[in-house]
Amino acid sequence: MTRKKINVALQGGGAHGAFTWGALDVLLADDRIEVAGISGTSAGALNGAAVKAGLAIGGEDDARENLDWLWGQVAGVQDMRMAQWMAPFGPAQVSQALENSIPYAVGDAVGRMLSPYLYGPFYRNPLTDIVSKFNMEKVCCDDGPQLFINATRVRNGKLRVFKQAEVTPDAIMASACLPTLFQAVTVYDSETGQDEEFWDGGYTGNPALFPLFDASLPDDIVVININPLEREQLPRSPQQIQNRINEISFNSSLLREMRAISFVKRLIDEGTIERGNMRRVNMHMIADDALMNDLSVATKIVPNGFVMGRLRDAGARAAEEFLAAHFDRIGNGDSLNMPEMFS
Repeated sequence: MTRKKINVALQGGGAHGAFTWGALDVLLADDRIEVAGISGTSAGALNGAAVKAGLAIGGEDDARENLDWLWGQVAGVQDMRMAQWMAPFGPAQVSQALENSIPYAVGDAVGRMLSPYLYGPFYRNPLTDIVSKFNMEKVCCDDGPQLFINATRVRNGKLRVFKQAEVTPDAIMASACLPTLFQAVTVYDSETGQDEEFWDGGYTGNPALFPLFDASLPDDIVVININPLEREQLPRSPQQIQNRINEISFNSSLLREMRAISFVKRLIDEGTIERGNMRRVNMHMIADDALMNDLSVATKIVPNGFVMGRLRDAGARAAEEFLAAHFDRIGNGDSLNMPEMFS
């Protein structure tokens, strides 16, 4: 059986990236599909590196094991089953309880007043212990899918896409560097010929889609979205307002690229652009906006094993539903209604 090849575009969103873990697990377990290209930002960069290394080592099972290991490390636990006392509650209730807790409120207030640079020589990026354990030889190799990691160059605010051999532990940590929490990550940038400081790639490409337009890659891009595109309720608390600002900011670059894709496809369909002169990309999305609307910013910042386990399960369900409804569209057109999205 010929496998359908796809590219996956993996959003950042802190510990809510566990949703992507579950979605990827289902995609990797489906022997009808092959992942050919990965573009990842922040948590999506961590997920992407884990998948790339696993596929390069031995295949889909190794990639799934890598994802399990990664999120066990993030949670600091290996068992994400529901504790008995949590049985009456769902992830939304646990998330809200965490946001309303005094320790979180104090930590959030202090974090807004203090710079991560105040730690001086005592500062250490908390992702170092995780990223340093990646098999970087396999993350960077030419085997397996092409990997693109997105970060924001602080000096000029431009997107920097690290690819293949350029992907280092520092590049991955740069992609996940929220400037209010972490010190900027310094990486030698071959594009500018000097050391540059980088922040989270979500500000400029969450994730970047254009690297996946390469002629060697398939036409289909599956976006795994973890920042809700819409929120019906008006944010009122300071935390809710800041969270929605971040969601809008982190979705803006993705929406701009998707709007451009929709525009080009319309021109091709109208005959304004001759077919073959520009790439006709098929767009798909795996998301659960209803769940993400119920979660607070607290569980993005503070990893909670129970919530992450539920996010993984939700991501798996969303991917299963996507495949059941839209598998036949892969290779044959969009499953995402682009005109409606931008009408």
